[in-house]
Amino acid sequence: MFETPFTIVGNIVTDPIHRRVGDQETVRFRVASNSRRRTAEGTWEPGNSLFVTVNCWGRVVAGVSAALVKGDPVIVVGHVYTSEYDDRDGNRRSSVEVRATSVGPDLARCTARIDRAKQQTDQQSTDQHDESGDPEVDEAEQSGDALPLTA
Repeated sequence: MFETPFTIVGNIVTDPIHRRVGDQETVRFRVASNSRRRTAEGTWEPGNSLFVTVNCWGRVVAGVSAALVKGDPVIVVGHVYTSEYDDRDGNRRSSVEVRATSVGPDLARCTARIDRAKQQTDQQSTDQHDESGDPEVDEAEQSGDALPLTA
């Protein structure tokens, strides 16, 4: 099956809905991407909007559920497809949907703190980290705290 890669930058416009489908979990929400343009007078005017339904499966579910809410600026990467259905009046309709492979905050429009999941490491890996010479890094890694992002 041909899958079209797709990236959308926008805001979450619905509360993410967490569901269980069989033995898998899913999160679904809508994203609006709004364009704007500068007029000849130098002011901004709104342009077109694109609304996309985002479906998250697998490992993406935990991060989205824990971190994102309605109104958050996000970047969504995935594969786009259309879904067709009949509405209540019997009219044939279609919607644009994305099966997300990655979802994250748009750091151009917000700040974020990264919490890494604690992973079991063997003694050899721990010894290598202890020899890094940076006590702040070693302490943060051992406590599971996130380090600030720097450029």
